[in-house]
Amino acid sequence: MRPRERGGGANVRWRIIFGALRLLTAAVCLAALTHRLFWGLSSNTVAGDNFFAYLTVQSNCALVVLLAIGGVLAFRRANDPRWFTIALALVLTWTITAGIAFALIVWQAGLRGIRIDVPWSDQLLHFWLPACTALAWGLTPGHRRVTWRVVPASLAFPILWGLVTLWRGPSIGWYPYYFLDPRQVSGPPEFVVTCALALAMFALVAAAVVGVSRMPSPWAPLARRRAAKRGYESAGMKGASDARAATTAS
Repeated sequence: MRPRERGGGANVRWRIIFGALRLLTAAVCLAALTHRLFWGLSSNTVAGDNFFAYLTVQSNCALVVLLAIGGVLAFRRANDPRWFTIALALVLTWTITAGIAFALIVWQAGLRGIRIDVPWSDQLLHFWLPACTALAWGLTPGHRRVTWRVVPASLAFPILWGLVTLWRGPSIGWYPYYFLDPRQVSGPPEFVVTCALALAMFALVAAAVVGVSRMPSPWAPLARRRAAKRGYESAGMKGASDARAATTAS
């Protein structure tokens, strides 16, 4: 089914291509999540048994659902509905920030001589998929501008996730990230500063996502040319009709 044109909407052909890319990305993300799940379970560790406790995993599960929905929308509509654009902006904020945080953790571990195994699924979930979805965010035809209220709203999930993690951590003796573990930080000041920096990173990424959505669409010139062409064609048809009417009257 081809997207319905609305008010000179986005280029239909490219809209369909990006819809197919959304579905492909959802499938790749799901495959990476599945591999990472079984890879963790094979390690027979607490971390492997708590696969779904990671913020990266939860946000990427949401990304799979949204991209699948977005692919269908791209085949059916010339423009994404506003609720979808806002939801995607939030999820992209979480996945991109999680990727940046993971890169910093791996970098710090390397400096301390700590080995961290990074399977291909982790590389996809933390690096490649966030980079590709961030690029597509600015290029996908038919997306809408996002309100700046998304920036504070993007902090709700990380804060809630952090509170649940801190409540759950003592009972199982494990935390998904070292800076949340009281045994691995020097004290409350380091914990507070690290958490504040993490939330600031979420806010900065959210601001960048919103800012990109509010930039002029790269598809706008094409839409204007198509609208102008339709206007010229309509004017030509009207002129031809007037000429025929005049000939008939004479």
